[in-house]
Amino acid sequence: MKRRAWLTLGAVVLGGGGLVTYAVASPSHDPGANGRAKRPVKVYDLGLKGTTGGKQELPRTDTGQFSMLGVSWTGAAKRLGGTAQVRTRSLETGEWSAWQDLELDVDPPEKPGSGVRGASEPLWVGASDGVQVQVVRKNGITAALPKGLEVNLVDPGVVTAAEARQSGTGSEPAAFVAAGSPDAPSEAPTDSAAPGDGTTAQPTDGQTIASPDPTDTTPSAPTDTTPTVTPSDSASVSPSTSPSASASATVPTAPPSTVPEPPIVSRAGWGADESISPEAPEYNADVKAVFVHHTDGANDYSCADSPSIVRSIYAYHVQVSGWKDIGYNFLVDKCGTLFEGRKGGVDLPVFGAHTYGWNRESAAVAVLGDYTTTSATNAALASIARLAAWKLGQYGADPAGTTQLTAGATQKNYFGASFTAGSTYTFQRISGHRDGYNTECPGGSLYDQLPTIRAWAAGPVQNLKVTTLGGASLSGSTYYTKGAVTVNWTATTPSSLIKSFQLLVDGKTVATTAGSATSAAATLPLGSHTVAVRAVHQSGRTATSASVNVVAETTAPTFPTTPKLSLRTGTVSTSSVPVTLGWKAADDKALRYVKLLAPTTGTFGPTVTAFNSTAKSSTATTWSMRAYDYAGNYRTYSPAYTPLILQESAATKSGSWSTRSSTSYLGGKSYSSGSKGAALTWTFTGRSAAWVVSRATTSGQAYVYVDGTKTATVDLKSATTQYRQAVWTKTWSGSAKHTVKIVVVGTSGRPTVTTDGLVYL
Repeated sequence: MKRRAWLTLGAVVLGGGGLVTYAVASPSHDPGANGRAKRPVKVYDLGLKGTTGGKQELPRTDTGQFSMLGVSWTGAAKRLGGTAQVRTRSLETGEWSAWQDLELDVDPPEKPGSGVRGASEPLWVGASDGVQVQVVRKNGITAALPKGLEVNLVDPGVVTAAEARQSGTGSEPAAFVAAGSPDAPSEAPTDSAAPGDGTTAQPTDGQTIASPDPTDTTPSAPTDTTPTVTPSDSASVSPSTSPSASASATVPTAPPSTVPEPPIVSRAGWGADESISPEAPEYNADVKAVFVHHTDGANDYSCADSPSIVRSIYAYHVQVSGWKDIGYNFLVDKCGTLFEGRKGGVDLPVFGAHTYGWNRESAAVAVLGDYTTTSATNAALASIARLAAWKLGQYGADPAGTTQLTAGATQKNYFGASFTAGSTYTFQRISGHRDGYNTECPGGSLYDQLPTIRAWAAGPVQNLKVTTLGGASLSGSTYYTKGAVTVNWTATTPSSLIKSFQLLVDGKTVATTAGSATSAAATLPLGSHTVAVRAVHQSGRTATSASVNVVAETTAPTFPTTPKLSLRTGTVSTSSVPVTLGWKAADDKALRYVKLLAPTTGTFGPTVTAFNSTAKSSTATTWSMRAYDYAGNYRTYSPAYTPLILQESAATKSGSWSTRSSTSYLGGKSYSSGSKGAALTWTFTGRSAAWVVSRATTSGQAYVYVDGTKTATVDLKSATTQYRQAVWTKTWSGSAKHTVKIVVVGTSGRPTVTTDGLVYL
């Protein structure tokens, strides 16, 4: 960014006869060339030019740095019947923003002093160096726009030590119209008269800037007639009910609250210049309600800028509107940081200027940003809830309840409800600005969140539930554990409003944690239990979650049918014999799953009882299985099995058989016969057997006899030629000596049977 130094003021004439001050740069002597030097808050005023048709404006105009702006006019009681829109140019990107409406429904003062001006709500726009303004009379209104219309620019400066440590833009204090700007008015200076309201770019903190001597081409700078706040104005400058017996200068004693005070950044912490607000605060008798506001403006601000925003609002309220102090009692940013507003003591019932007609018996908190269509963050809501609970708790009030407030003015609220001064009306203890005054504030989205704030502030803890149990597993509606568990829970009430949690087992407290905790550990005795969590809100109200059923047990599962291997049909080789692993696992409570650990791995549900695999022949293989229950108990069983191959040559032959040789055969050879009645008999000791053959379109049938009894007729015909096929299997419950005999049927037209041998376990 181009750096600017202190400037000498001049003026240019705008079309229509309006005047805007400009500046001529002098060499910089800013010691903060690195952008980190401290500088004070400045407020600058630029007059708007009048046009026909009830419109006043300021064309696109270069300025120095500012971050907040609004429009103001002569006469605090005068309403601006129209719209006020602004555009600003980003200091960082150089881009102009879209038009933004300024909020004009500002609570009016009842008895304004001479130093009070009418003003819009201030709008935070972030670091900017250009402005354009237009104020248009509402259609159908014939009355002229208020006199003395001007745009007021606030540079929040660099005030706190934290801000000074942050790297900055290097911009110097400004909010002036820059000479020679490409956006500056192009009309040549003339001798035209200054505008009737006499506004200039004079800073309102009392600093003076030298003007050049007038010449025939440079009009004299107009005299600054903007009123300033003086001690004599203080009794009535704020837009609030005028002081009465309810608002006293006597400092009361701060009553204790029923809940803890939340962290609050002091006025010194956000850099308040107390010299611009010298008057002593006034006090109400108590706080019966808390009104929630929003400040308007962008929501994309950095929370590191929050002190600057608060400081700018303070300067705007005091140096533009002419109030005695910032209007709000408290402010909060989107990160949940609370800031002290109007001075007098955060723990005292300071008489504020925030909700027209209702300031005598209330306090107010404003959320930085615009919440018309955007919801406030949970962090902001939590801080509002904590603040409201604390302030109302000082006077024994329930944040979720209602109260009676006495109207200080006759008016209607946003919803059309009528109020008469001196009469009492029912309000929620935590209400929105629109409940008391005809304004959209605090925005529709934030207003819809007020029930959440009330619930969080009052307690009990909302939506408390047990989510999971570490060290336990859920089956149906019951958790199972060996004993040690970690109970996890959630709640929608922020932890900052929760005093503690209690872990309940069978209705008795076994552990207590801080309100920030989300889990607790316990060891349960064997047996069935109920587990729940009780939350203690800071108010003392309690909420208990629904209980969960938990069974603690240490009995391991069993294998009623131990894992056993059996042969199955499929293609056989010396390294791969088709097998099926079978088992049955059980548990006295709830079986979870069974895992195969070796020679391969797998996980099977509680109802699965078999798994197909392969095994290497002539090699003992351990099949290790482990059954788990839901508590984590387990039992392992690891039997070993060896598949053995009996070649065709190991069989006893009868009838005519020929030997065939091929690498496709098991062992390289096979027996083949087409003679009806030819037979092969194998004898072995085992518990499972499989007959291995070759198959083709010309293959015939064979009878299978087991231990002398015919058990099957097997047709070997196949559409494709297949070798080493286990086509018939038999498994027994235990190992014993058996004989398997195959007999050639002599099928007509395809009598041939070719056999590779027998595999057994």
